Amino acid sequence: MLALRTFLKSPAGILKESGALCSAVKAWASPALASGHAAGCVAGVSAVHPPVRHYARGVKKKEAAPQSHLSDLDPTMLKMDYQAVPIAQTTDDIVKRLLTLELASHSEKLKLKEEQLIAKVQRDKNDRSSAEVRVAVLTSRIRNLQEHLQAHHKDKANKRRMLLAIDKRKKLLKNMRLVRYDAFERVCEQLGIIYTFPPEYYKRATHRWVAKKAFCLKLYQEIQKQKAAQKMQMKQRVSAASTKGDDNKAADSQ
Repeated sequence: MLALRTFLKSPAGILKESGALCSAVKAWASPALASGHAAGCVAGVSAVHPPVRHYARGVKKKEAAPQSHLSDLDPTMLKMDYQAVPIAQTTDDIVKRLLTLELASHSEKLKLKEEQLIAKVQRDKNDRSSAEVRVAVLTSRIRNLQEHLQAHHKDKANKRRMLLAIDKRKKLLKNMRLVRYDAFERVCEQLGIIYTFPPEYYKRATHRWVAKKAFCLKLYQEIQKQKAAQKMQMKQRVSAASTKGDDNKAADSQ
C-alpha cells in the first residue's frame, strides 16, 4: 500500500491517471462529441463542451425589379435608322429581326424613346430647338439615369449628371410657366411630369434657426397688436373730437 501511494503521488502516476480518464471520457461520449466538439482533459479534469447549433438562415425575398421606361416599346418596331427605308418592310424575316428592337442595344432603344417624347410636344415636324423639345430630351435622359441609379446607387458621377439635368429642366419649366402657361400644361401632361414648387427656404433648419424664426414671428405679432391698439385709440380720439365739435355747434345755435 505504501508503494502504491508513493507511485500515485509521483508525476508519472498523475500522467497515467489523466490518460486513463481521457480514454474513459472518449469511450463514453458520442463519436461526434469525441471527434471534435467535446474534448479536453487537463490535469485529470475532463470538460465536455455543448454541441454547436447551426440555425438555418431565412430565405431572402427577391425584390421586384422596377419597370423600365423602355418597356412600352414594341420589340417588332424597326430601329430608328431603318424606319425610313422602304426595303426594310419587305425583307426576309431573319434580316428583319436584326433590324427590329428585339436585338437592338440599349442606346438604340433610348434614341427611339427620345424621338417619341419629342414627337409628343414639338410645335412642328422640323422643331428641334424649342423649349418643349429640350424638356423632352432632358426627361428621357433623367429617366434613363434614374433607372441606372436604382441598380448602381453608388455611381456618383451619373447621379451628379442626373441632378444637373433635373435643375436645367426645372429652369426651363419655370420660364415656360411664366411665359406660355398653355404650353407648360401641355408639356407636363404629355410627358407625365409633376411640377412641384421650390421650397420657401433653402437653408437647413437648425434648432437655432427655428428658435429665431419663432421669436421673430412672436415679435411681429406683438408689434401688429400695438399698431392695432394705436389705430383704435386714434379712431376713438377722432370720434370724441367730432362729437365734441357737434355739441359745441349745437350749443352755439341755441
